[in-house]
Amino acid sequence: MEWRQIQYFIEVARREHVTEAAHALHVAQSAVSRQIANLEAELGVRLFVREGRNVRLTPMGRIFLEHAEASVREIEKAKHEIDEFLDPERGTIRLGFPSSLASHILPTVISAFRARYPQIGFQLRQGAFRQLIDSVVKGEVELSFIAPVPTDEKEYQGHIFFSEKLVALLPSNHDLSDHPALRLDQLQHQSFVLFPSGFVLNRLVVDACHQMGFEPQISFEGEDIDAIKGLVAAGLGVTILPEITLMDRVPRGTVKIPVSEPELNRTVGVIIPTNRELPPSEKLFYEFLQEFFANLNQFRE
Repeated sequence: MEWRQIQYFIEVARREHVTEAAHALHVAQSAVSRQIANLEAELGVRLFVREGRNVRLTPMGRIFLEHAEASVREIEKAKHEIDEFLDPERGTIRLGFPSSLASHILPTVISAFRARYPQIGFQLRQGAFRQLIDSVVKGEVELSFIAPVPTDEKEYQGHIFFSEKLVALLPSNHDLSDHPALRLDQLQHQSFVLFPSGFVLNRLVVDACHQMGFEPQISFEGEDIDAIKGLVAAGLGVTILPEITLMDRVPRGTVKIPVSEPELNRTVGVIIPTNRELPPSEKLFYEFLQEFFANLNQFRE
C-alpha cells in the first residue's frame, strides 16, 4: 500500500467524483482510477460504487476512509513535530477557542506571544465546549482555550487562568435598566436571548434560573455573541453574558448590569492532552500563557 494511493482515495471519497479529484491532485484521471483499483485489489474489497458520473463509498469504503484520515492526521502531526523540533520558534500552533473569548482574550494573548516569537504561526479552530474537548482528545488541536475549565478528567487536564462574572445585558429603555444590580428572578417574566441548548453558556444561565425558581422564557437563540448582543439592542429580549465579552464596549442601545443573586461566575483557562506530550511550539505557548496570566492576575491584585 502506497502513500499516494491513500491520498488519491481520500480525495475521491471527499469529492465523490474521480475527475474532480484528479483536477485537485493535478494528475490524470486515469492515474487516479488506476491507483484506486490497485488499492481495492490489495484490500480485496470494493471501496466505491458508481452512481452516474459520481462515485459513492461502500460500507467498507467508509470504514477505510475513517482510518485513512486518522493515519494522514498522524503523519502530518509527525511532520509538524519534526519541523518544530528542528526549530520550535518557527512552528505552527494548533489552538482551539470558544466564541466568547474571540474578541478580547484571544487577540490580546496571540499579539503578546507573537511579539516575543514572531516566526511562530497559528492554526485556529473555533468551537463549542464539547467540540473543543473532542478536538484536543483527537489531536486535531494541541491545546484549547475553554470556559468553564473542566477538571479531574483522564484524557485531558485543565489549567485555570482566572474567574470572571456573568452579567445581565438589557435594552437601554428597559424598565430595569437603571438598577445598579439585579437578582436573576427579577427577569423571570422577560424574554431571554441565549445560546442554543447544548452550549455551556445556555446551561449556566438556565441552571441559574432554576436555582432562583423559574424557567426562562427563551424567545431567540444564536451561536454568535455579536448576534445575541444585537437582538438585545433591538429590544427583543435580555441575556446573560460573560463580562469579558463586553470588555471592549457595551453595544449601543444596551446596558450592562451586575447580577447580585445568584452569583454567576465561570472559570477561564486551557486544556491540554494527558496522553501525549505537547509539541515544542505548543509547549512554548503553554508556558507563555501561564506566565502571561500570572502577571495579569498579580497586576489585578
